[in-house]
Amino acid sequence: MTKRYTESFKIQAVEKVLSRTNGTTIEEISNRLGVGLSTIVRWVKESREQKVGSGKSRNMTKESRPQDLSLQERLNHIKSCASLDESAVSIYCRENGIYPHHIEQWELDFVNGNSEKSTSKISNSKKHKTEINTLKKEVRRKDKALAETAALLVLQKKVHAIWGNDEDS
Repeated sequence: MTKRYTESFKIQAVEKVLSRTNGTTIEEISNRLGVGLSTIVRWVKESREQKVGSGKSRNMTKESRPQDLSLQERLNHIKSCASLDESAVSIYCRENGIYPHHIEQWELDFVNGNSEKSTSKISNSKKHKTEINTLKKEVRRKDKALAETAALLVLQKKVHAIWGNDEDS
């Protein structure tokens, strides 16, 4: 029989995991709470997908990846970091879940006009992967057919060598 936990307990457990100090492990927190490690890890994953809690807590929001940001959001980050020194840029990036090298790359992309290409690469990658897979399947099929044809030709030569080319019989 599985143990049922209240939604508020799950939210508190996830907040403890997400706000833990460097020396504390998730396993220690799960032992203190009496909850299995895999259960807490699942709750954290679900919280990032907005399945646990109301989503009002800052830690409960779904994290976005830097490559998923829109062009406008990237430009806003670049503008915000334009007047900051290196240490202030690092602090800004930590607060926003990005790295300074992302800012530098986005700035180069905007200057070189590659910003739209980078976002289109992400959206088209799945389409390209399926196309590559279908082409690989087709090449394997053709290789097998070619190997079969070569084997039949070799066998035909052996038959002619053993019995000769007498087509009358």
